[in-house]
Amino acid sequence: MHIYIQTQGARIVREGRHLLVKKGEDTYHTLFVEKLRQVVLFGNIEITPPARSQLLRHGVDTIFCTRDGRYLGRFATPEPKNIMLRKRQFTLLDDQAFGLDLCRQIVTGKLINMTTLLMRINRTRKRDEPKFAAKRIRALLDSLAAAGSVDSVRGYEGRGSALYFGAFRWGLQQDHGFCRRVRRPPTDPVNAVLSLLYTFLFNRVYAAIRQANLDPYPAFLHVPDYGRHSLVMDLMEEFRVIIVDTLTLSLFNLKIIQKDDFRLEYPPPAAAQTGAEREQAADITADPFGHMADLDCQENFDLPSQRMGEESVQDLDTEFGGGKPAVKLNNDAFRRVVQNFERKMTTEFHYPPEERTITYGDALVAQAGMYRKVIEGSLRIYQPLLLK
Repeated sequence: MHIYIQTQGARIVREGRHLLVKKGEDTYHTLFVEKLRQVVLFGNIEITPPARSQLLRHGVDTIFCTRDGRYLGRFATPEPKNIMLRKRQFTLLDDQAFGLDLCRQIVTGKLINMTTLLMRINRTRKRDEPKFAAKRIRALLDSLAAAGSVDSVRGYEGRGSALYFGAFRWGLQQDHGFCRRVRRPPTDPVNAVLSLLYTFLFNRVYAAIRQANLDPYPAFLHVPDYGRHSLVMDLMEEFRVIIVDTLTLSLFNLKIIQKDDFRLEYPPPAAAQTGAEREQAADITADPFGHMADLDCQENFDLPSQRMGEESVQDLDTEFGGGKPAVKLNNDAFRRVVQNFERKMTTEFHYPPEERTITYGDALVAQAGMYRKVIEGSLRIYQPLLLK
C-alpha cells in the first residue's frame, strides 16, 4: 500500500499497532503499518517519535517532499545485506561489452514505446506529425543495434527523445502551451504534470530497486556520478511513456486537469535574492552536469531530462525555463493527479515475461528483479516492458 499525505498541519501519531493521521482532534486516516510499502509526505506534516519508530521498524519507505511535490529526502532504510550482489554491480561497471548490451536493451524498449504512443496519437488525432516522428525514431533502431559505445547509445536516445517530445503536443486535444520538455522550472501545465509524475515514478522505482536488494547508484546508461541514483534513472526509462506520458495525456484530454488548476509562481528579483540563492543560481548555470540528479541537496529538484551523458550549455534551453515563472498545480488538482497516478499503478495488465496478470506497481518490482538476474548472470537479456 502506498499512501500520500497532503493535509497541511496534519500529524502522524501511533496508537497501539496502528498509525493515525490527525489534524487537531480529527482523525483523517488509520494506517496499518504491516500493509504499508511507502508513505509520501507533502509539506507541513509532523511525525511523532513513536510513529517514526514504527515506520522505521517496519522498513516503510518514508519520503518527504515540499508542498508542491519537490523531493527533499527520505528515511534511510537498512542497507542491502547481499554484499556479493552489490560488489558485482560495481565490478560490472568496468565491463564495457556488458554495459553496452544492457544499454541497447533499455534504450530499444524506450524508443519502441515512444513510437507506439506516437502512432496511437496519429490514429486518434489524425495528425501526420506524430507518424513522421515515429518513423524517424523507428529508423534509429537499426543504428542503435550497431552502436559501438554507450556514448553512441545515449546519442540515439537523446535524438529519439527530442523527436518524441517535439510531436507529443499533438496528443493533447487543447493547446496548453507545451512545445518541448522544460524542467527547471516547468513553464506550462503539461511540463508541470510531467515533472510531478516523473518524481512519483522515481520514488516507486527506487523502492522496487531496494526491494530487489540492488544498490541504486551504479548503472550504465546514466553516467555514475556523486549523488546520482543512476540505476533508478536507467530502470525508469521504459516506464516513462507507459505510465507517466500516457497518464498525462489522459488527465488533460479527459479534463481531469484543466487550465484553471494551475498557478504562476514568479521568481524573486535578483536584487531581492539572498547571497545563498544567488550562489545556487550561479552554480546551476556554470555547472549543468553536476546537478543532473542531485536528489539530496537541490531544493529546486526535478528529475533529469532524457539525456544520460554530458550536456552542452547550448542544450540548457530544453532543461531550464530561462527565467520564466514556474507553473504549479493548485492543491485540489494536485490531489487529483496523485489519485490518478495510484489508480494507474494499480491497473492490471498481461505481463509477458511471466505470462500472468499483474499491476504496473508490481511490474516495477518484477523488472527490478529481472535486472538483478542479469547482473547475477542467471539471465542474459534484460527484456524491457513494452507499451501495447
